[in-house]
Amino acid sequence: MKVPYFQVDAFTERAFSGNPAGVCLLDRWVRDAVLQQIAEENNLSETAFLVGSGGTNSSWELRWFTPTVEVDLCGHATLAAAFVIFSELGHKGDTVNFKTTSGDLGARFENGVVMMDFPSRPGEPCAAPAGLISGLGHIPREVRKSRDFLALLGSEEEVRALTPDLPQLASLDCLGIIATARGSDVDFVSRFFAPGVGIAEDPVTGSAHCTLIPYWAEKLGKQKLIARQLSRRSGTLHCEMRGERVGIGGRAALYSRAQIEFPD
Repeated sequence: MKVPYFQVDAFTERAFSGNPAGVCLLDRWVRDAVLQQIAEENNLSETAFLVGSGGTNSSWELRWFTPTVEVDLCGHATLAAAFVIFSELGHKGDTVNFKTTSGDLGARFENGVVMMDFPSRPGEPCAAPAGLISGLGHIPREVRKSRDFLALLGSEEEVRALTPDLPQLASLDCLGIIATARGSDVDFVSRFFAPGVGIAEDPVTGSAHCTLIPYWAEKLGKQKLIARQLSRRSGTLHCEMRGERVGIGGRAALYSRAQIEFPD
């Protein structure tokens, strides 16, 4: 098969920053093993696979794969997929809908920002597992658990200076570990580690903000927030609390257009 392929840097205005994602446009679904091989070959934190058609009210089926597993939700690759539809496929409308394992996800293009509608995933307070403390090298001020562990640290600088023990973090019963704190020039900052699924540190993690947004909206008493992920590549996120949903938005930059070929 010959498949159009795009690589997009998400949650940034310029290439070589933000979080890179692959976007593959399929005519139909192929075997899961082939999708996994493509994601492994791309060697990005996520590759998005789309099946659908254009039109004013286009709806697409969307799945996400890391180099090692399929995941249930991915923000930056959804943003990348929406950006490709809006900017590369001649989509005439300003909204698009994705059908996913996490339900219907919407995306709207507003003044250069892709604003996504995602489920809210607030974390439940819990004790800090020993592996979390030893893995981060800090005793968190507070810990919450949803899909991921959320660990509150004392400052932006503590989050920035983390040098985690990845094997310890990989042993935890979660997809990833979020380290977060109040920001100095934004509402909050974070870093995200998911060594258990082959991602040592994710540059900018939209899905983690399904847990971060309800946490910080409650803590700061704000419905709209600006966040920054403090990876080496860094990225900025526009966040909004919407009851049982959250808005997660950002800009994107196209890095490459290509065609990939593989046996069906």
